[in-house]
Amino acid sequence: MKIEEIELFRVTMPMKEPWRTAFGEESEIDVVFVRVTMEGVDGWGETAPYRLPQYSPEWADGAFVLLRDVLAPSLVGRNVNSGVELQNILRSFKGNPFAKAGIDNAWWDAYAKLQGEPLWRLIGGKQPVVTVGADIAVMDSVEDLIDAVDKAQSAGFKRTKLKFRRGLGVDKVARVREQFPDATIHIDCNSGFTLDDLPMFRELDTFGLAMIEQPLAHDDLVDHARLQSELITPICLDESIVSIDRARKAIDIDACRWINIKPGRVGGLTNAIAIHDYCKQRHTPCWVGGMLESAVGQGPSLALSTLPNMRYPADIFPSDRLYSQDLSEPDIVLSAPSEVTAPSIAGHGFKPVIERLQRLTIERALVRSS
Repeated sequence: MKIEEIELFRVTMPMKEPWRTAFGEESEIDVVFVRVTMEGVDGWGETAPYRLPQYSPEWADGAFVLLRDVLAPSLVGRNVNSGVELQNILRSFKGNPFAKAGIDNAWWDAYAKLQGEPLWRLIGGKQPVVTVGADIAVMDSVEDLIDAVDKAQSAGFKRTKLKFRRGLGVDKVARVREQFPDATIHIDCNSGFTLDDLPMFRELDTFGLAMIEQPLAHDDLVDHARLQSELITPICLDESIVSIDRARKAIDIDACRWINIKPGRVGGLTNAIAIHDYCKQRHTPCWVGGMLESAVGQGPSLALSTLPNMRYPADIFPSDRLYSQDLSEPDIVLSAPSEVTAPSIAGHGFKPVIERLQRLTIERALVRSS
């Protein structure tokens, strides 16, 4: 299947309200949309490494340039018959998984359309209904935090994630646990702490959290293993898992008890499936995280969430959670409390609204075969 052209759009999407994490605050999200045309069929992908290299070493402008100048030219005009073949071509370029994911995810969308299959079914999903959770950004007020958790519980979400950073305060987590003693709650530290914070983690260990997500450095495994040995609460690794090899090493040294898989962070859906399958073999449960994408970016994640070793509610956001108007269609909506249903049409099921895409595009590039 020949890749005929790749089109890139560097886009800024305004958010309904600021999103605060351990590493910063965002009022708009910078992403790159990728259109891959293969055998006359368009597939769409989206990669969202943030405006600045704060979540990972990548950032949106850098991903756009690498895609335009290196990755897209290396693929256009070539026959690519599987995700593994695609990744083998990209392997000669070190790192940059977010940039690679934009192409990989778009390739899968086009491939599923050519096969006439919904992506979730094509990759081995057993049924399209996915359990999702609620995510709550860092809040200054404990009253606002408790109110947000109460709304999530009242809406029927099966779990709630609290973004956690210095200044949030263990006391706020304690108040949430006191108010909601039976709720499934975990905290996401986004690499914001070190082993010097062990006393704080021991205190958090008393709250019956479902997990502590990525407490230490974004590229660390060894210190996470030491921290896990000190805690009852499972550690979940997110930023540290950028490949199947990193997942293997993390499991080998007991650096975590859960692994969060984001297609963008690991280089695309091809690698995400491989990590899922490996973790299943090693009896390590997984779940799917999110990167504040539009519905196009969440489409591959939604398909990934249907795989059998995804054992915890996913970070799949309804379209109206983050944006007044999603750039893509159809909207992602809750099909039931705490549930989203993957589309039944061929591909991952989502595409950008061209007028909205053009309005929010900062830079565009088209790479064609000669």
